[in-house]
Amino acid sequence: MSPDNELQYFIGRQPILNRKQEIYGYELLFRAAADHTTAQFESQAQASASVISTALSDFGLQDVLGDKFGFLNITEKVLHSEMLELLPIEQSVLEILETIELDDNVRLRCNELKSMGFKIALDDHIYAPQHSAFYKIIDIVKVDIMATDPLELPLIAANLRKYPVQLLAERVETVDVFEKCMEYGFELFQGYFFERPVIIGQKRIDPSGLAMMKLLQQLNEDWDIDEVEDTFRENPSLTFNLLKLVNSVMIGMREKIKNIRHAIMILGINHLRRWVQLALFAGKDDRGLNSPLLEMAAVRGRLMELLMMYKTKQDRTSDLVETAFLTGILSLLNALYETPMEHVVESLNLSEDMSDALLKREGQLGILLLLAEKLEKTDFNAVQEILDSQKISLDQLLSAQLDAFNWRNSIVHSQRFTS
Repeated sequence: MSPDNELQYFIGRQPILNRKQEIYGYELLFRAAADHTTAQFESQAQASASVISTALSDFGLQDVLGDKFGFLNITEKVLHSEMLELLPIEQSVLEILETIELDDNVRLRCNELKSMGFKIALDDHIYAPQHSAFYKIIDIVKVDIMATDPLELPLIAANLRKYPVQLLAERVETVDVFEKCMEYGFELFQGYFFERPVIIGQKRIDPSGLAMMKLLQQLNEDWDIDEVEDTFRENPSLTFNLLKLVNSVMIGMREKIKNIRHAIMILGINHLRRWVQLALFAGKDDRGLNSPLLEMAAVRGRLMELLMMYKTKQDRTSDLVETAFLTGILSLLNALYETPMEHVVESLNLSEDMSDALLKREGQLGILLLLAEKLEKTDFNAVQEILDSQKISLDQLLSAQLDAFNWRNSIVHSQRFTS
């Protein structure tokens, strides 16, 4: 899976959201990991010709992006190379790094790339009137919120909005900052504000959420079809979604659905379990399949499942592997339902191993969850340390990551019925 025997890459993928907090695209970060010395990290935005050529051919951008835009950091060397034509042009946003001098040669090259169909962004840009020629042709300007004086931000945004550009706020870490940037006219947002629940008065999970969690617990234990059927009977909205699911998955089926039990049996326990795990997000979140929380939960769950298989040599149907998947899914329910994780754990009556993972990041489940979180944040130093401690290779991580991205993309196509 590695590009060659000597050079390997970490791949990071950070979501970029629109004003509705739906996924617009991802910033992709590649980091060389040839050895365990600090030299591997000397280029923070490694987008050299070797990364473009080997990483793209090896990883396959379509697998990583699905149908979203991909934002790639572009060095001056790559900007002027033909390597860019290897990219899927209609999905690619080329981020001109702040280290590149915005001179006439760069402007002409940007015009040329735009004529090919690329979108162009200025990365970590500081507004200056002398760059007006660029603002007239650039598609997106990224502003690092953390590095910008909050008092100057409204004026910066107002000046940039005079041009036909979209404003992207980078490093948005709180809902308050997100709302301020919205007021100033920003249209795109990068950061993890959506992952942090606003918990007021120890909010409890609503009845429909509890019903879904109850069903989830039933399906992950020694399940009794009578109990599962009763849960559906008690919750008409769940039954409605069950019937939609069966009709969606079993298109062309001659047999008519007779009752709830019949629908459950037709669908099968494994398919039903996975649907419930993800429907927790798609049903609660009005962003549906474009929810960044659903995105992260699906990728976390699948990633942890595969890494546990690599670690333990057990297959996907083993209890430990299933528990790893469920832990990844549950790890974001506190953000989804705006309730403390303690309430999620309490509501589901989880095992001690899962509780320790979700509340303390302890035990083998907790360590894999921590690995997934560090990977999301592109903290590759921490990722490497965890890989070493767990005896998981980078090749195994990349394989699991790409599988998880692919699996998430398949959900978009197979579960449109949830929206």
